[in-house]
Amino acid sequence: MLVRSPKTEHHAGGESRFVPVFPELRPYLIQVFEEAEPGAVHCITRYRRRTLNLRTQFLRILAKAGVKPWPKLFQNLRATRETELVEHWPEHVACAWLGNTRLVARKHYLQLTKEHFEQAAQNAAHLEAGAQYRAGCEGIERDVTPQDDSENADLLCGTSAYKSLQDMGLGDTGLEPVTR
Repeated sequence: MLVRSPKTEHHAGGESRFVPVFPELRPYLIQVFEEAEPGAVHCITRYRRRTLNLRTQFLRILAKAGVKPWPKLFQNLRATRETELVEHWPEHVACAWLGNTRLVARKHYLQLTKEHFEQAAQNAAHLEAGAQYRAGCEGIERDVTPQDDSENADLLCGTSAYKSLQDMGLGDTGLEPVTR
């Protein structure tokens, strides 16, 4: 799908970009295409005037649907989609599709989701099991290095190369440089 971008058209190559038609949108676009008048150029014709305030129209649509408006209507829609895309595609790909830079995406669009927290909570059990394993290895000396047993290198414990800071101690200064 070709997306024209008047906002960035003054930059070289910024006048438009191609975006895939995502599966969630396809049925709606096919329906609009099939209902269009023969020879129609645009599938969405109602809100094409540049002077039209899309936010006002969007608020009317939300009210009619019984949906409570959220802050920053369009920015939050864009942020949600960019966050979803970055979960499945490399960041540079999502940015190219949405027409922004990685810096802009990181600063304004990428966000934490409740799924991130749920995933972290599910992984907590795994992390706790690993911590229990390492605690059970105290005092065990092994002469295995990652080169000898690279498949299980993350499980090595008790070797001098893998002693934790808790085992070795930090001394009086800790990790930070000494300050007055």
